[in-house]
Amino acid sequence: MNLEAIASTVVDTAYHLHEDLGPGLLESVYEAILARQLIARGLQVERQVPVTFTYQGLAFDEGFRLDLLVNKSLVVELKSVDSIVPLHFKQLLTYLRLLDQPLGLVLNFGAATFKEGVRRVVNDHRDTTGSELRVHQPGTTFSFR
Repeated sequence: MNLEAIASTVVDTAYHLHEDLGPGLLESVYEAILARQLIARGLQVERQVPVTFTYQGLAFDEGFRLDLLVNKSLVVELKSVDSIVPLHFKQLLTYLRLLDQPLGLVLNFGAATFKEGVRRVVNDHRDTTGSELRVHQPGTTFSFR
């Protein structure tokens, strides 16, 4: 399964979870349920993955944890807040850079609608073949009401 197909499956599963349970639960509850649902859909899911990295020759293995790592290639950062803020994107981008991963998702289950709470964050990711999440592609027009 390519990265875009994995991302689409995660977004679809998270959408249905948000529709079924709505906003207001703890992040850890959404994490546990989403992880089990993704596993049921045939994906490999790791929870609370430590991020280890080196900086100026020193190794660090504490401080950072990914909420979900799906198929060892998609980083998913979960939130349960009223609205996502730029800091959430920066946090995910830092994880992507430290792990040299191309794509991540911020999923906020605290938003009133799922559309408000889902965002892609890319780190030099170019392959959008088959993506159902494409935005700003040539010849594509979007209107929001």
